[in-house]
Amino acid sequence: MSSVPFSLRQISMCEPEFGNGKAREPSVGGRWRVSWYERFVQPCLVELLGSALFIFIGCLSVIENGTDTGLLQPALAHGLALGLVIATLGNISGGHFNPAVSLAATLIGGLNLVMLLPYWVSQLLGGMLGAALAKAVSPEEKFWNASGAAFVTVQEHGQVARALGAEIILTTLLALAVCMGAINEKTKGPLAPFSIGFAVIVDILAGGTVSGGCMNPARAFGPAVVANHWDFHWIYWLGPLLAGLLVGLLIRCFIGDGKTRLILKSR
Repeated sequence: MSSVPFSLRQISMCEPEFGNGKAREPSVGGRWRVSWYERFVQPCLVELLGSALFIFIGCLSVIENGTDTGLLQPALAHGLALGLVIATLGNISGGHFNPAVSLAATLIGGLNLVMLLPYWVSQLLGGMLGAALAKAVSPEEKFWNASGAAFVTVQEHGQVARALGAEIILTTLLALAVCMGAINEKTKGPLAPFSIGFAVIVDILAGGTVSGGCMNPARAFGPAVVANHWDFHWIYWLGPLLAGLLVGLLIRCFIGDGKTRLILKSR
């Protein structure tokens, strides 16, 4: 879910790896050449596709769930869907599917800065597409009863501080799972897609009744557009993006590996 699609320091690597998001092909003289399509276009297309699939599953689970199983069905659907799309598509784009995760990845050197805005645009478009597809296959009554799977947990201004705090903390756990499990050299491993999916499941089960457990501006934006539901929508941008910034600073300053950390380096 997070990586360096085109970092210069990785061009010498010969095999793709989860989290690298780097596609290479051999060129004359035995050197590796990265095509412009696979460097710039394909990762954005994958972020759009993965975001659409993830948010379609997530929205549909909320729309169809109603009040039958509480938080369990949405938590499992979101977490398992995210883990699956990361495991399937992560080697192409890094598998972010979340603007907050892309921000954190950029801050720790896991995504080229020039790709941050294209990734965000792709993820938001994917969110709208996924939410629109969920509306297309859902009974109209269920769709509107669930507000199109837009976030409606915050009903009054007195709940704003709690919801915002929950989104910051929940997204921090998710972004840490991504950055430490898939980018940081010292801690990354092949089980990153599963740990990231589990982080989403745990977050929704724990914080779903407080803030809805969004952790992803694209997940909030897509259904908000489709259902035209914007109440307290800013919480689901500010909270996750602050968490992405926090995680980036935390890893850069304290818990990142020697290559990533900016201070307290050993000589």
